[in-house]
Amino acid sequence: MPKVAIIGAGSIVFCKTLMLDIMATPGLEATEFALMAPSTRRTAQVEAFGRRVIAKNGLPAKVWLTTDRREALRGADYVIATFQIGGLQAYEKDYTIPMRYGVDQCIGDTLGPGGVFRALRSIPVALEMARDMQELCPGALLLNYVNPMAMVCWALGTTSVPFVGLCHGVQTTMDLISGYVGVPKAEIDYLCAGINHMAWFLKLEHQGRDLYPLLKERFEQPEYSVNEKVRGETLRHFGYFMTESTGHLSEYLPYFRKNRKALDLYCDEPAFGGATGAYLKWCQYVSQKYDHVDILADEPTELPKRSIEYGSYIIEALETGRPFTFNGNVRNDGMIANLPADCCAEGPIHVDRLGLHKTMVGDLPAQCAALNLTNINVQRLAVQAAMTGDTEAIVHACALDPLTAAVLTLKEIRDMAADLLEAERPWLPQFEGKAIRPTPAITIPKDVRRAHVPVDPALAILARFGELAQ
Repeated sequence: MPKVAIIGAGSIVFCKTLMLDIMATPGLEATEFALMAPSTRRTAQVEAFGRRVIAKNGLPAKVWLTTDRREALRGADYVIATFQIGGLQAYEKDYTIPMRYGVDQCIGDTLGPGGVFRALRSIPVALEMARDMQELCPGALLLNYVNPMAMVCWALGTTSVPFVGLCHGVQTTMDLISGYVGVPKAEIDYLCAGINHMAWFLKLEHQGRDLYPLLKERFEQPEYSVNEKVRGETLRHFGYFMTESTGHLSEYLPYFRKNRKALDLYCDEPAFGGATGAYLKWCQYVSQKYDHVDILADEPTELPKRSIEYGSYIIEALETGRPFTFNGNVRNDGMIANLPADCCAEGPIHVDRLGLHKTMVGDLPAQCAALNLTNINVQRLAVQAAMTGDTEAIVHACALDPLTAAVLTLKEIRDMAADLLEAERPWLPQFEGKAIRPTPAITIPKDVRRAHVPVDPALAILARFGELAQ
Protein backbone atom coordinates (compact mmCIF):
# COMPACT_ATOMS: atom_id res chain seq x y z
CA MET A 1 0.00 0.00 0.00
CA PRO A 2 1.71 3.25 -1.10
CA LYS A 3 1.43 6.16 1.30
CA VAL A 4 0.73 9.61 -0.16
CA ALA A 5 1.15 12.63 2.12
CA ILE A 6 -0.70 15.72 0.87
CA ILE A 7 0.82 18.83 2.46
CA GLY A 8 -1.63 21.69 2.09
CA ALA A 9 -4.71 19.49 1.91
CA GLY A 10 -6.92 22.44 2.82
CA SER A 11 -7.01 23.22 -0.89
CA ILE A 12 -10.30 21.35 -1.03
CA VAL A 13 -11.14 20.99 -4.71
CA PHE A 14 -7.59 20.32 -5.84
CA CYS A 15 -6.94 17.81 -3.04
CA LYS A 16 -10.21 16.03 -3.86
CA THR A 17 -9.25 15.84 -7.56
CA LEU A 18 -5.84 14.32 -6.84
CA MET A 19 -7.28 11.76 -4.42
CA LEU A 20 -10.00 10.68 -6.87
CA ASP A 21 -7.41 10.39 -9.65
CA ILE A 22 -5.27 8.07 -7.54
CA MET A 23 -8.16 5.96 -6.25
CA ALA A 24 -9.43 5.55 -9.84
CA THR A 25 -6.06 4.24 -11.05
CA PRO A 26 -5.73 0.44 -11.44
CA GLY A 27 -3.06 -0.74 -9.04
CA LEU A 28 -3.38 2.25 -6.69
CA GLU A 29 -6.74 1.38 -5.08
CA ALA A 30 -5.09 0.60 -1.73
CA THR A 31 -3.34 3.96 -1.32
CA GLU A 32 -3.08 5.50 2.15
CA PHE A 33 -3.69 9.27 2.17
CA ALA A 34 -2.30 11.43 4.98
CA LEU A 35 -3.94 14.86 4.73
CA MET A 36 -2.04 17.68 6.41
CA ALA A 37 -2.84 21.38 6.90
CA PRO A 38 -2.31 23.74 9.86
CA SER A 39 -6.05 23.52 10.62
CA THR A 40 -8.56 20.69 10.23
CA ARG A 41 -11.41 23.06 9.28
CA ARG A 42 -11.15 22.21 5.59
CA THR A 43 -9.23 18.94 5.68
CA ALA A 44 -12.03 17.40 7.73
CA GLN A 45 -14.34 17.95 4.73
CA VAL A 46 -11.85 16.25 2.41
CA GLU A 47 -11.35 13.34 4.84
CA ALA A 48 -15.10 12.78 5.20
CA PHE A 49 -15.55 12.89 1.42
CA GLY A 50 -12.66 10.46 0.93
CA ARG A 51 -14.18 8.02 3.40
CA ARG A 52 -17.51 8.17 1.56
CA VAL A 53 -15.79 7.44 -1.77
CA ILE A 54 -13.87 4.53 -0.26
CA ALA A 55 -17.03 3.04 1.25
CA LYS A 56 -19.12 3.57 -1.89
CA ASN A 57 -16.57 1.87 -4.15
CA GLY A 58 -15.40 -0.82 -1.73
CA LEU A 59 -11.77 0.33 -1.91
CA PRO A 60 -8.99 -0.86 0.42
CA ALA A 61 -7.68 2.74 0.61
CA LYS A 62 -7.25 4.69 3.84
CA VAL A 63 -7.51 8.42 4.56
CA TRP A 64 -6.70 10.31 7.73
CA LEU A 65 -5.79 13.86 8.69
CA THR A 66 -3.30 15.65 10.90
CA THR A 67 -2.00 19.14 11.61
CA ASP A 68 1.53 17.76 12.14
CA ARG A 69 3.58 17.80 8.94
CA ARG A 70 6.16 15.38 10.31
CA GLU A 71 3.46 12.85 11.21
CA ALA A 72 2.07 13.04 7.68
CA LEU A 73 5.52 12.63 6.10
CA ARG A 74 6.73 9.72 8.22
CA GLY A 75 7.11 6.68 5.95
CA ALA A 76 5.51 8.36 2.92
CA ASP A 77 6.29 7.06 -0.56
CA TYR A 78 5.00 10.19 -2.29
CA VAL A 79 4.54 13.74 -1.05
CA ILE A 80 2.19 16.14 -2.83
CA ALA A 81 2.69 19.83 -1.94
CA THR A 82 -0.30 22.15 -2.52
CA PHE A 83 0.12 24.72 0.28
CA GLN A 84 -0.32 28.49 0.04
CA ILE A 85 1.50 30.34 2.81
CA GLY A 86 -0.47 33.32 4.07
CA GLY A 87 -3.57 32.33 2.14
CA LEU A 88 -5.89 34.98 0.79
CA GLN A 89 -4.80 37.53 3.39
CA ALA A 90 -1.22 37.62 2.11
CA TYR A 91 -2.21 37.25 -1.53
CA GLU A 92 -4.43 40.33 -1.31
CA LYS A 93 -1.37 42.37 -0.33
CA ASP A 94 0.58 40.88 -3.27
CA TYR A 95 -1.95 42.57 -5.54
CA THR A 96 -3.14 45.73 -3.79
CA ILE A 97 0.24 47.21 -2.82
CA PRO A 98 1.83 46.95 -6.31
CA MET A 99 -1.43 48.25 -7.82
CA ARG A 100 -1.16 51.31 -5.58
CA TYR A 101 2.18 52.01 -7.27
CA GLY A 102 0.81 51.36 -10.77
CA VAL A 103 1.89 47.73 -11.34
CA ASP A 104 -1.27 46.14 -12.75
CA GLN A 105 -1.39 42.36 -12.22
CA CYS A 106 -4.07 39.99 -13.52
CA ILE A 107 -3.02 36.95 -11.46
CA GLY A 108 0.25 37.77 -9.70
CA ASP A 109 1.37 34.33 -8.51
CA THR A 110 4.31 33.53 -10.80
CA LEU A 111 6.38 36.61 -11.55
CA GLY A 112 6.13 40.31 -10.79
CA PRO A 113 5.92 41.64 -7.22
CA GLY A 114 3.17 39.13 -6.41
CA GLY A 115 5.22 36.18 -7.60
CA VAL A 116 8.36 37.38 -5.82
CA PHE A 117 6.63 37.75 -2.46
CA ARG A 118 4.74 34.47 -2.84
CA ALA A 119 8.15 32.86 -3.36
CA LEU A 120 9.58 34.60 -0.28
CA ARG A 121 6.73 33.10 1.78
CA SER A 122 6.76 29.63 0.21
CA ILE A 123 10.42 28.71 -0.26
CA PRO A 124 11.41 28.53 3.44
CA VAL A 125 8.45 26.21 4.12
CA ALA A 126 9.30 24.06 1.07
CA LEU A 127 12.89 23.71 2.28
CA GLU A 128 11.75 22.80 5.82
CA MET A 129 9.51 20.14 4.29
CA ALA A 130 12.43 18.84 2.23
CA ARG A 131 14.59 18.53 5.35
CA ASP A 132 11.79 16.61 7.10
CA MET A 133 11.51 14.33 4.07
CA GLN A 134 15.22 13.56 4.16
CA GLU A 135 14.79 12.40 7.73
CA LEU A 136 11.33 10.79 7.74
CA CYS A 137 10.79 9.44 4.22
CA PRO A 138 14.15 9.35 2.44
CA GLY A 139 13.71 8.51 -1.22
CA ALA A 140 10.08 9.64 -1.39
CA LEU A 141 9.22 11.61 -4.53
CA LEU A 142 7.92 15.14 -4.03
CA LEU A 143 5.24 16.23 -6.50
CA ASN A 144 5.16 20.02 -6.22
CA TYR A 145 2.08 22.01 -7.20
CA VAL A 146 3.03 25.12 -5.19
CA ASN A 147 3.44 28.39 -7.10
CA PRO A 148 5.54 30.19 -8.10
CA MET A 149 6.51 26.83 -9.57
CA ALA A 150 9.89 27.75 -11.07
CA MET A 151 11.14 29.59 -7.97
CA VAL A 152 10.00 26.93 -5.48
CA CYS A 153 11.50 24.16 -7.62
CA TRP A 154 14.73 26.14 -8.08
CA ALA A 155 15.10 26.18 -4.28
CA LEU A 156 14.21 22.47 -4.04
CA GLY A 157 16.95 21.81 -6.57
CA THR A 158 19.50 22.80 -3.92
CA THR A 159 18.44 19.79 -1.80
CA SER A 160 18.87 16.05 -2.31
CA VAL A 161 15.12 15.38 -2.32
CA PRO A 162 13.84 13.90 -5.60
CA PHE A 163 11.11 16.19 -6.93
CA VAL A 164 9.19 17.29 -9.98
CA GLY A 165 7.03 20.38 -10.38
CA LEU A 166 3.66 19.83 -12.04
CA CYS A 167 1.42 22.25 -13.92
CA HIS A 168 -1.42 21.82 -16.42
CA GLY A 169 -0.42 24.54 -18.89
CA VAL A 170 0.71 22.08 -21.56
CA GLN A 171 -2.46 19.95 -21.42
CA THR A 172 -4.85 22.88 -21.53
CA THR A 173 -2.90 24.64 -24.28
CA MET A 174 -3.00 21.48 -26.38
CA ASP A 175 -6.79 21.60 -26.13
CA LEU A 176 -6.68 25.13 -27.56
CA ILE A 177 -4.24 24.21 -30.34
CA SER A 178 -6.32 21.16 -31.25
CA GLY A 179 -9.41 23.32 -31.64
CA TYR A 180 -7.61 25.96 -33.69
CA VAL A 181 -6.06 23.53 -36.19
CA GLY A 182 -8.98 21.07 -36.28
CA VAL A 183 -6.92 18.01 -35.35
CA PRO A 184 -7.76 15.71 -32.39
CA LYS A 185 -5.45 16.39 -29.48
CA ALA A 186 -4.34 12.75 -29.24
CA GLU A 187 -3.14 12.84 -32.85
CA ILE A 188 -0.85 15.85 -32.46
CA ASP A 189 2.86 15.16 -31.95
CA TYR A 190 4.55 17.97 -30.09
CA LEU A 191 7.74 19.02 -28.34
CA CYS A 192 7.38 21.65 -25.63
CA ALA A 193 10.16 23.10 -23.47
CA GLY A 194 11.20 26.28 -21.67
CA ILE A 195 10.30 27.41 -18.16
CA ASN A 196 7.07 27.00 -16.22
CA HIS A 197 4.29 29.23 -17.58
CA MET A 198 6.55 30.13 -20.51
CA ALA A 199 7.35 26.86 -22.27
CA TRP A 200 7.42 26.92 -26.05
CA PHE A 201 5.85 24.50 -28.50
CA LEU A 202 8.93 23.83 -30.59
CA LYS A 203 7.21 21.26 -32.81
CA LEU A 204 3.55 20.72 -33.69
CA GLU A 205 2.89 17.94 -36.21
CA HIS A 206 0.08 15.72 -37.44
CA GLN A 207 1.15 12.59 -39.31
CA GLY A 208 4.40 14.31 -40.25
CA ARG A 209 2.71 17.56 -41.37
CA ASP A 210 3.85 20.78 -39.70
CA LEU A 211 0.82 22.42 -38.04
CA TYR A 212 2.50 25.76 -37.38
CA PRO A 213 1.60 27.38 -40.74
CA LEU A 214 -2.10 26.71 -40.07
CA LEU A 215 -1.89 27.89 -36.44
CA LYS A 216 -0.16 31.11 -37.52
CA GLU A 217 -2.77 31.63 -40.22
CA ARG A 218 -5.52 31.27 -37.63
CA PHE A 219 -3.98 33.98 -35.44
CA GLU A 220 -4.08 36.43 -38.34
CA GLN A 221 -7.88 36.09 -38.26
CA PRO A 222 -9.76 38.31 -35.76
CA GLU A 223 -12.20 35.57 -34.73
CA TYR A 224 -9.29 33.46 -33.50
CA SER A 225 -7.00 36.22 -32.27
CA VAL A 226 -9.67 37.70 -30.01
CA ASN A 227 -9.60 34.63 -27.74
CA GLU A 228 -5.87 34.86 -26.94
CA LYS A 229 -4.62 38.33 -27.80
CA VAL A 230 -1.38 38.23 -25.84
CA ARG A 231 -0.36 34.69 -26.78
CA GLY A 232 -1.34 35.35 -30.36
CA GLU A 233 0.68 38.56 -30.56
CA THR A 234 3.69 36.82 -28.98
CA LEU A 235 3.40 34.07 -31.62
CA ARG A 236 3.17 36.62 -34.42
CA HIS A 237 6.32 38.49 -33.35
CA PHE A 238 8.49 35.71 -31.88
CA GLY A 239 7.40 32.74 -34.00
CA TYR A 240 6.39 30.19 -31.35
CA PHE A 241 3.28 29.50 -29.28
CA MET A 242 3.64 29.07 -25.54
CA THR A 243 1.87 27.46 -22.65
CA GLU A 244 0.24 30.18 -20.60
CA SER A 245 -2.96 32.13 -21.04
CA THR A 246 -3.25 35.80 -21.94
CA GLY A 247 -3.89 36.73 -18.29
CA HIS A 248 -0.67 35.06 -17.15
CA LEU A 249 1.60 35.90 -20.07
CA SER A 250 0.62 39.57 -20.05
CA GLU A 251 2.46 39.81 -16.69
CA TYR A 252 5.71 38.14 -17.79
CA LEU A 253 6.61 40.44 -20.68
CA PRO A 254 6.78 44.26 -20.73
CA TYR A 255 4.54 44.86 -23.73
CA PHE A 256 0.98 44.23 -22.60
CA ARG A 257 0.13 45.82 -19.21
CA LYS A 258 2.51 48.77 -18.84
CA ASN A 259 -0.04 51.53 -19.58
CA ARG A 260 -3.70 52.08 -20.36
CA LYS A 261 -3.13 51.89 -24.11
CA ALA A 262 -1.58 48.43 -23.81
CA LEU A 263 -4.24 47.20 -21.37
CA ASP A 264 -7.08 48.40 -23.60
CA LEU A 265 -5.51 46.78 -26.66
CA TYR A 266 -4.46 43.39 -25.28
CA CYS A 267 -6.09 42.82 -21.87
CA ASP A 268 -9.70 43.88 -22.39
CA GLU A 269 -11.22 40.40 -22.11
CA PRO A 270 -12.93 39.57 -18.79
CA ALA A 271 -11.47 37.47 -15.96
CA PHE A 272 -8.34 35.51 -16.88
CA GLY A 273 -8.39 37.02 -20.36
CA GLY A 274 -6.37 39.84 -18.79
CA ALA A 275 -8.68 41.75 -16.44
CA THR A 276 -7.07 43.69 -13.61
CA GLY A 277 -7.03 41.68 -10.37
CA ALA A 278 -8.99 38.81 -11.92
CA TYR A 279 -7.58 36.01 -9.76
CA LEU A 280 -7.86 37.95 -6.50
CA LYS A 281 -11.49 38.80 -7.25
CA TRP A 282 -12.23 35.15 -8.01
CA CYS A 283 -10.55 34.00 -4.78
CA GLN A 284 -12.49 36.57 -2.77
CA TYR A 285 -15.76 35.47 -4.38
CA VAL A 286 -15.09 31.79 -3.63
CA SER A 287 -14.07 32.58 -0.05
CA GLN A 288 -17.18 34.65 0.64
CA LYS A 289 -19.51 32.13 -0.96
CA TYR A 290 -18.07 28.88 0.38
CA ASP A 291 -15.98 29.74 3.45
CA HIS A 292 -18.49 28.26 5.91
CA VAL A 293 -20.00 25.66 3.59
CA ASP A 294 -19.01 22.02 3.15
CA ILE A 295 -18.74 22.13 -0.63
CA LEU A 296 -18.07 18.37 -0.79
CA ALA A 297 -21.18 17.38 1.16
CA ASP A 298 -23.26 16.65 -1.94
CA GLU A 299 -20.46 15.66 -4.31
CA PRO A 300 -21.05 12.31 -6.09
CA THR A 301 -18.99 9.45 -4.69
CA GLU A 302 -18.67 7.38 -7.88
CA LEU A 303 -15.10 7.31 -9.19
CA PRO A 304 -14.93 9.63 -12.22
CA LYS A 305 -12.61 9.49 -15.19
CA ARG A 306 -9.16 10.73 -14.23
CA SER A 307 -8.49 14.47 -14.60
CA ILE A 308 -5.79 16.11 -16.72
CA GLU A 309 -3.46 16.41 -13.71
CA TYR A 310 -0.25 14.40 -14.09
CA GLY A 311 0.14 13.27 -10.46
CA SER A 312 -1.71 9.94 -10.57
CA TYR A 313 -0.07 8.93 -13.87
CA ILE A 314 3.41 9.49 -12.42
CA ILE A 315 2.66 7.44 -9.30
CA GLU A 316 1.08 4.75 -11.51
CA ALA A 317 4.23 4.51 -13.66
CA LEU A 318 6.52 4.22 -10.65
CA GLU A 319 4.32 1.68 -8.86
CA THR A 320 3.17 -0.49 -11.79
CA GLY A 321 5.76 0.08 -14.51
CA ARG A 322 3.19 1.44 -16.96
CA PRO A 323 5.26 4.22 -18.62
CA PHE A 324 4.11 7.80 -18.91
CA THR A 325 5.57 10.88 -20.60
CA PHE A 326 4.72 14.38 -19.43
CA ASN A 327 6.11 17.91 -19.15
CA GLY A 328 7.63 18.52 -15.74
CA ASN A 329 9.71 21.07 -13.88
CA VAL A 330 13.15 19.98 -12.69
CA ARG A 331 16.62 21.40 -12.17
CA ASN A 332 17.82 22.11 -15.69
CA ASP A 333 21.35 20.64 -15.65
CA GLY A 334 21.62 20.67 -19.45
CA MET A 335 18.09 19.65 -20.39
CA ILE A 336 17.83 23.00 -22.20
CA ALA A 337 21.33 23.88 -23.31
CA ASN A 338 20.98 27.66 -23.59
CA LEU A 339 19.35 28.19 -20.18
CA PRO A 340 21.36 28.23 -16.91
CA ALA A 341 22.22 24.82 -15.47
CA ASP A 342 20.94 25.67 -11.99
CA CYS A 343 17.57 27.13 -13.01
CA CYS A 344 14.28 25.27 -13.02
CA ALA A 345 13.40 24.24 -16.57
CA GLU A 346 10.26 22.61 -17.94
CA GLY A 347 10.50 19.88 -20.54
CA PRO A 348 9.54 16.33 -21.52
CA ILE A 349 10.06 13.67 -18.84
CA HIS A 350 9.61 9.92 -19.21
CA VAL A 351 8.71 7.98 -16.06
CA ASP A 352 8.63 4.23 -15.45
CA ARG A 353 9.38 1.85 -12.59
CA LEU A 354 13.04 2.90 -12.69
CA GLY A 355 12.28 6.58 -12.07
CA LEU A 356 12.07 9.91 -13.88
CA HIS A 357 14.18 10.43 -17.02
CA LYS A 358 14.33 13.89 -18.56
CA THR A 359 14.76 14.53 -22.28
CA MET A 360 17.80 16.52 -23.40
CA VAL A 361 16.13 19.11 -25.61
CA GLY A 362 19.16 21.09 -26.75
CA ASP A 363 18.95 24.81 -27.54
CA LEU A 364 15.72 26.78 -27.61
CA PRO A 365 15.37 29.26 -30.48
CA ALA A 366 17.47 32.26 -29.45
CA GLN A 367 14.51 34.62 -29.05
CA CYS A 368 12.60 32.11 -26.88
CA ALA A 369 15.60 31.56 -24.63
CA ALA A 370 16.08 35.32 -24.34
CA LEU A 371 12.48 35.83 -23.20
CA ASN A 372 12.84 32.98 -20.70
CA LEU A 373 16.02 34.59 -19.34
CA THR A 374 14.19 37.82 -18.52
CA ASN A 375 12.08 35.75 -16.11
CA ILE A 376 14.95 33.54 -14.92
CA ASN A 377 16.86 36.65 -13.79
CA VAL A 378 13.98 37.55 -11.47
CA GLN A 379 13.63 33.95 -10.27
CA ARG A 380 17.33 33.71 -9.34
CA LEU A 381 17.25 36.86 -7.21
CA ALA A 382 13.95 35.96 -5.53
CA VAL A 383 15.30 32.52 -4.59
CA GLN A 384 18.46 34.16 -3.27
CA ALA A 385 16.40 36.55 -1.16
CA ALA A 386 14.18 33.77 0.19
CA MET A 387 17.09 31.53 1.13
CA THR A 388 19.48 34.14 2.55
CA GLY A 389 17.20 36.80 4.02
CA ASP A 390 18.95 39.43 1.88
CA THR A 391 16.58 42.40 1.61
CA GLU A 392 18.55 43.97 -1.25
CA ALA A 393 17.92 40.84 -3.33
CA ILE A 394 14.17 41.50 -2.91
CA VAL A 395 14.63 44.92 -4.49
CA HIS A 396 16.82 43.54 -7.25
CA ALA A 397 14.28 40.81 -8.09
CA CYS A 398 11.44 43.34 -8.35
CA ALA A 399 13.63 45.79 -10.31
CA LEU A 400 14.45 43.17 -12.95
CA ASP A 401 10.83 42.11 -13.40
CA PRO A 402 9.94 43.12 -16.99
CA LEU A 403 6.51 44.60 -16.20
CA THR A 404 7.58 46.42 -13.03
CA ALA A 405 10.64 47.88 -14.78
CA ALA A 406 8.43 49.14 -17.61
CA VAL A 407 6.17 51.01 -15.16
CA LEU A 408 8.21 52.25 -12.18
CA THR A 409 11.43 54.09 -11.40
CA LEU A 410 14.06 52.40 -9.26
CA LYS A 411 13.08 54.47 -6.21
CA GLU A 412 9.41 53.56 -6.69
CA ILE A 413 10.34 49.88 -6.97
CA ARG A 414 12.37 50.06 -3.75
CA ASP A 415 9.54 51.84 -1.92
CA MET A 416 6.99 49.28 -3.18
CA ALA A 417 9.17 46.37 -2.08
CA ALA A 418 9.62 47.98 1.35
CA ASP A 419 5.85 48.38 1.74
CA LEU A 420 5.29 44.75 0.74
CA LEU A 421 7.91 43.52 3.22
CA GLU A 422 6.36 45.48 6.08
CA ALA A 423 2.85 44.31 5.20
CA GLU A 424 3.81 40.64 4.91
CA ARG A 425 6.20 40.29 7.87
CA PRO A 426 3.99 37.71 9.65
CA TRP A 427 4.83 35.20 6.88
CA LEU A 428 8.47 36.23 6.30
CA PRO A 429 10.45 35.14 9.38
CA GLN A 430 13.77 35.09 7.46
CA PHE A 431 13.65 38.89 7.35
CA GLU A 432 12.99 39.41 11.06
CA GLY A 433 14.76 42.54 12.27
CA LYS A 434 15.64 43.55 8.71
CA ALA A 435 14.28 46.31 6.53
CA ILE A 436 14.85 47.46 2.98
CA ARG A 437 17.33 50.30 2.90
CA PRO A 438 15.62 53.60 2.03
CA THR A 439 17.16 55.47 -0.89
CA PRO A 440 15.58 58.93 -1.05
CA ALA A 441 15.64 60.91 -4.27
CA ILE A 442 18.47 63.40 -4.68
CA THR A 443 17.28 66.97 -5.16
CA ILE A 444 19.47 68.93 -7.58
CA PRO A 445 19.10 72.75 -7.38
CA LYS A 446 18.90 74.60 -10.68
CA ASP A 447 21.99 76.62 -9.76
CA VAL A 448 24.05 73.63 -8.62
CA ARG A 449 27.79 74.08 -9.02
CA ARG A 450 28.97 70.98 -10.82
CA ALA A 451 31.88 68.96 -9.47
CA HIS A 452 34.96 68.82 -11.67
CA VAL A 453 35.11 65.61 -13.67
CA PRO A 454 37.48 64.48 -16.44
CA VAL A 455 36.27 65.46 -19.89
CA ASP A 456 34.69 62.64 -21.86
CA PRO A 457 36.74 62.39 -25.11
CA ALA A 458 33.63 61.86 -27.19
CA LEU A 459 32.02 65.01 -25.74
CA ALA A 460 35.24 66.96 -26.30
CA ILE A 461 35.29 65.93 -29.98
CA LEU A 462 31.61 66.87 -30.31
CA ALA A 463 32.27 70.27 -28.74
CA ARG A 464 35.24 70.88 -31.06
CA PHE A 465 33.12 70.06 -34.13
CA GLY A 466 30.59 72.58 -32.86
CA GLU A 467 33.28 75.24 -32.59
CA LEU A 468 34.54 74.49 -36.10
CA ALA A 469 31.02 74.65 -37.49
CA GLN A 470 30.67 78.18 -36.15
